[in-house]
Amino acid sequence: MNKKEIAEIKKQFTPANCAITKICGCYVSHEKEKLTVTKDAFLSLPEEEEFKYFDILKHTLGGTVGKHLVTMEFPLDQEAEGGTQEFLLKLRNSRLEEEELTGRFFDKVIESYEYGENYYIILIHAAYDVPGKALDGTEMFDASEEVYEYLLCSICPVKMSKPGLSYNAETNRIEERIRDWVVEPPANGFLFPAFEDRGSDIHKVLYFAKNPELSQDGMVEHLLGSEIPLSPATQKETFQDVLSAAIGENGDYETMRTLHENITEIAEENKENPDPVRLDKKDVSRLLSDSGIEQEDVEFFEEVYDDRFGEKTELLLNNIADTKKFQIETPEIVIKVAPDRADLVETMEINGRQCLVIPVDGQVEVNGISVRTMKKPQKPEQ
Repeated sequence: MNKKEIAEIKKQFTPANCAITKICGCYVSHEKEKLTVTKDAFLSLPEEEEFKYFDILKHTLGGTVGKHLVTMEFPLDQEAEGGTQEFLLKLRNSRLEEEELTGRFFDKVIESYEYGENYYIILIHAAYDVPGKALDGTEMFDASEEVYEYLLCSICPVKMSKPGLSYNAETNRIEERIRDWVVEPPANGFLFPAFEDRGSDIHKVLYFAKNPELSQDGMVEHLLGSEIPLSPATQKETFQDVLSAAIGENGDYETMRTLHENITEIAEENKENPDPVRLDKKDVSRLLSDSGIEQEDVEFFEEVYDDRFGEKTELLLNNIADTKKFQIETPEIVIKVAPDRADLVETMEINGRQCLVIPVDGQVEVNGISVRTMKKPQKPEQ
């Protein structure tokens, strides 16, 4: 799913657009015990509660595509009878009316979700009447193309509110605040089926992780039957390791600067694209060659790539490079340069030493104080 498709579903979480038919909840203790299970028609909830749930559901579809939100395909065996996709399809088609199915769903989450504190599982069923679109892109609400039925699950930590003081209107005093258990924004969740090309794709699921580095591999495998792609940090670290191993001593400042500029150019060309930029092994090899890396180093990179990533693995451009900064580090110094002005830093040999040279034409500050770059010439003695 891309940004536009996700945004279209998020728009449903308002009173005017609400398409939620049923909401189920399961409050779980840190010992994996069900403390309470609920089921309600969503529109029967008090208005104040509806708004709180809308906020949670929007957060479950929030974040960066490819980082916090990852679309995953079901393996073929999971679409057979008894597979995870087949189970989720049954659950969706039940519209959460069958207690046995929803109970099994909660059991699957509890068995596989790794979290040492209390949490609240929210599961909704919704039926979105997808409006048609005119040639100019405007929505035609009287020309529905299909009904997109889906499940959205949010797993929210539940924590004790912090101690403090509050005003008690009955006693007209500042007193110790009563502490209670508070449902926090979701840490994980998923949308099934995926919403692609303005319709259902029952072969895919959209997975959400507030912190992609806190892996929930067990839950994803047990509940969704899929495998989480490498996390953004792992992609970046592994890419840097593979590139460092490939270029060895042949890596120089100018080549790395050119590589950064080429990556930034690709990102700029695709900034209006709702889909994240994906690079396969051939794309990355071409990028390295275009940046001046020697062919034998590129070939070695491809060999190590297969070993570390897998031959068919695609990398997200935003995960392997930060196009918003250009940073140079030595053991003692860190230099941060605006990405579009990396050309200001040059390499030069001065008095037999390799140096980084930065021209200074404007104002210079040291610890927030404007300074000269050269000492003021002393007046000659009279």
